Amino acid sequence: MFCIFKRLFDIISAFIVLIIISPLLLVIAAAVKYSIGSPVLFIQERSGMGQKSFLIKKFRTMTNETDSNGDLLPDEKRQTKIGKFLRSSSLDELPELFSIVKGDMSVIGPRPLPPLYNDYYTDREKKRFDVRSGLLPPDSVAMSATITWDKQLEYEADYAENLSLINDLRIFGAAVKLVFIRKKINYGGYVRKPLNEERKSNGI
Repeated sequence: MFCIFKRLFDIISAFIVLIIISPLLLVIAAAVKYSIGSPVLFIQERSGMGQKSFLIKKFRTMTNETDSNGDLLPDEKRQTKIGKFLRSSSLDELPELFSIVKGDMSVIGPRPLPPLYNDYYTDREKKRFDVRSGLLPPDSVAMSATITWDKQLEYEADYAENLSLINDLRIFGAAVKLVFIRKKINYGGYVRKPLNEERKSNGI
């Protein structure tokens, strides 16, 4: 029953928010276009519920600068001032509301991650695929803007095992508070090592 309620809430809330913030979306799009250039959106394949792939859309926060060999520079070197602001404030994630309406995502759920990570989860961590990916992640309750992969994935597995309205309300409240913490510590400039690279180096 809760799953039905959760999906209805996702559709209605995301649709209403999109209508309300439509002017803001246009302003951000114009700012990204002016400071970073085209395209305005960053589009990438992600794995959602049941490991089904979908395309996630965010506002771009980095340039496409390359080195002398034509390879993209490290993420931290391609970050822009407006990109750091968008990331620290989570405004770059607003286009994900369209994915919520479509059904690829939920308001609350595990972070949607690239398919190349699929081979690096433990059996327990794969429980994250039992529910829809979310805009607001379960690890928000840790109140840490720089959480480790192991802790993040543990929170996500636990969320999938204990799906409830109470948990969703706790995560929603924590996520709102976390935005302010992220802005204070300049989270926009924080870049975490990819999961596949981290676990390869650890022999996983």
